[in-house]
Amino acid sequence: MKQEEVIALIKIDFPDAEILVEGADCNFSCVVICSKFEGLGLLQRQKSVLATVKEQIISGALHAMSVKTYTPQQWARFSG
Repeated sequence: MKQEEVIALIKIDFPDAEILVEGADCNFSCVVICSKFEGLGLLQRQKSVLATVKEQIISGALHAMSVKTYTPQQWARFSG
């Protein structure tokens, strides 16, 4: 898989998200910043992002993906 493909899959469920992806082939690290994460716990956020690539994980096209999720407000504090 390519980084652009991972971003496109996540964008399906999180169209307004800012998505940062590193990695190649079948191993990626993602940072997803989205207002949709407001009020959700960390595990809920990660599960919702991983659900967008479930088919690729099952097929083996994607072997591993670490996910960090932030609301825009959290990201502003984290990256600021």
